[in-house]
Amino acid sequence: MMETVRLTNTDLVMSRLGFGCGPLGGTDWGPFDERESMASVSRAVELGVTLFDTADVYGLGRSERLLSRALAERRHDVVIASKCGVNWEERPGGQRARTFYDSSPKRIVEALENSLRRLRVDVIPLYFLHWPDPHTPLADTLEAIVRCQDVGKIRHFGLSNFSATQIREVCAATSVAAVQVQYSLIDRSAEMEIFPCCQELGITAITYGSLAQGFLTGNYDAQSRFGQDDRRRHLWHFGDEELQANMLIVHRLKELARRRQKSPAQLAMRWALDNPAVSGIIAGIKSRGQLEDNVEAQGWRLDPADYRYLVSG
Repeated sequence: MMETVRLTNTDLVMSRLGFGCGPLGGTDWGPFDERESMASVSRAVELGVTLFDTADVYGLGRSERLLSRALAERRHDVVIASKCGVNWEERPGGQRARTFYDSSPKRIVEALENSLRRLRVDVIPLYFLHWPDPHTPLADTLEAIVRCQDVGKIRHFGLSNFSATQIREVCAATSVAAVQVQYSLIDRSAEMEIFPCCQELGITAITYGSLAQGFLTGNYDAQSRFGQDDRRRHLWHFGDEELQANMLIVHRLKELARRRQKSPAQLAMRWALDNPAVSGIIAGIKSRGQLEDNVEAQGWRLDPADYRYLVSG
């Protein structure tokens, strides 16, 4: 049965397992099968997933468009979370677009209208600032967000990838319903400041990267190679310097998976879900097989001894 959570201080209820729609953008994460990815969205709804997390920059709008098509009329019955704050410039000759932070009031309004059009909805249930923009005064950004809420185009507002200091600054000016932060067995930095901050302020914490962009599935090792357009070529935890320590964690996941008759991915996600500071997690999904494996991370808990085994050393 799907685990659910109510967004703090709201009436919004969503599945604790969120469908990460980054792969729907068709870039960054290796080979992409559009038909299979869209079928996985439909299957997710059948299995009770109600949180679908996307962003305007994923595939430069493609993720939002495909998500809308895959959900069809069901898009009005689920919680769609999208993001703004990263702008882009197309480049000629098929070159990769240049992306940059942009949370200017003009861009906020423009990005929101474009997302509403691509998603084919009148209101976005949960809208995040994707990254802090060092070039725009935060007060100007928040004023634009509040105006969009006041006219009913954003239901609830959240922050993604903001520091604890920045979260406090925003909360002093307006209501924040949720915070997104990266968190996994190989990146526990959120435990230091972000989680305590969210708990103190009463803000829902939703994590992403619980599988470390696939690393914790156990499907990769020192011999793994990625294409030129695959972001994992440049991620620190796939690099040679950190590989030995990270592979030790993967080894523990595989060993525990054999004992518990679970997959390494299920254990890695369950580890995040068992943290009382974590309300939900977002896992990027490319296929129905990945989805159905991920769903089995619910309905049970790690034993204390299992938890200690995964985090020891």
